Amino acid sequence: MGNIHTVGPNEALIVSGGCCGSTKKRTIVGGWAWAWWLVTDVQRLSLEVMTLNPMCEMVETAQGVPLTVTGVAQCKIMKADELLGTASEQFLGKSVKEIKMTILQTLEGHLRAILGTLTVEEVYKDRDQFAALVREVAAPDVGRMGIEILSFTIKDVYDDVQYLQSLGKAQTASVKRDADAGVAEANRDAGIREAECEKSAMDVKYSTDTKIEDNARMYKLQKANFDQEINTAKAESQLAYELQAAKIRQRIRNEEIQIDIVERRKQIEIETQEINRKDCELSATVKLPAEAESFRVQAIAEGKRTQTVEVARAEAERIKKIGAAEAYAIEQVGKAEAERMRMKANVYKMYGDAAIMNIVLESLPKIAAEVAAPLAKTEEIVLIGGNDQTTGDVARLVGQLPPAINALTGVDLSKVLGKIPGAKA
Repeated sequence: MGNIHTVGPNEALIVSGGCCGSTKKRTIVGGWAWAWWLVTDVQRLSLEVMTLNPMCEMVETAQGVPLTVTGVAQCKIMKADELLGTASEQFLGKSVKEIKMTILQTLEGHLRAILGTLTVEEVYKDRDQFAALVREVAAPDVGRMGIEILSFTIKDVYDDVQYLQSLGKAQTASVKRDADAGVAEANRDAGIREAECEKSAMDVKYSTDTKIEDNARMYKLQKANFDQEINTAKAESQLAYELQAAKIRQRIRNEEIQIDIVERRKQIEIETQEINRKDCELSATVKLPAEAESFRVQAIAEGKRTQTVEVARAEAERIKKIGAAEAYAIEQVGKAEAERMRMKANVYKMYGDAAIMNIVLESLPKIAAEVAAPLAKTEEIVLIGGNDQTTGDVARLVGQLPPAINALTGVDLSKVLGKIPGAKA
């Protein structure tokens, strides 16, 4: 019986042995393999990157100055079949820690050897070249073990005799001196350069401001032209829209008018039919009975008119005859009155003033009654004045009677009284 073994891409599976006494060795990376029980040996070898920290303490350089150097190396077992076979021969059965220790000792040995051939300044100033030299020298040795150096860098370099510090002081003083001179020159050059730059900046600023103003003016002109075109287009669009809207409203209004005309025509037809119906109804219910009633009333009125005319004629004839009789009677009365007046006149003429006096005397009571009529309603009359004045007032009142009578009757009372025998004017 057998068993299946699988392995990922970060491991190598080494299968050795097999049935029938086979000595063939197989390496599988990221795959699987079949192994027979008891006769097949299966082992694993890690292909992951290994980080090493080589360190060489108090190693004398070419100048005899003891230095301590630390570095960082990244190594891994190569996957090529031949190199992987070599690595399996070297490290199969060992742990990763043991593999790291083997590689670390190799790197530290080469690092010590290279440090002995370099000066402190070469090691300290050019660490990259020092690390490249170590990697170049150590690569063939670790390669023969199936190991690849991916990277090697110098982490730190220091000493216990303060050689590097002294070297740094001199260098620092020189650097400071050069730095102060450089600062002074730099300040001078900076001032000159600053003035030149400021002048250039102002020139550029003025030129830029001029260009900005020109561009702003051109922008405003272009914007004004664009705005004018846009406003014109908007106005034309608005006018076109309003014209189209007006046309649509006019079309809708025409349709509404046509609808109203049709509705009114239908309404007129309906009203006409309704009028005809009501006319027929009125003719049947009102007109014909009214015509009959009118004919009846007209006949009655005609009869009454004839009757009234005949009655009026008879009344007129009666009044005419009565008037003629009354006129004849008046005529006769007038003639009699005229005769009486004539006879009276003859008597007045015969008697003369005496007859006139008689008429006056007959009229005095009536005149006195008419004059006294207002006084009949008076309860009391008070005469204010002395005796002489009262007599004068009464005499003046009596003296006013003849003119009053003359005005009323046309008869001069003084003359008539003067003609009476025994009367004094």
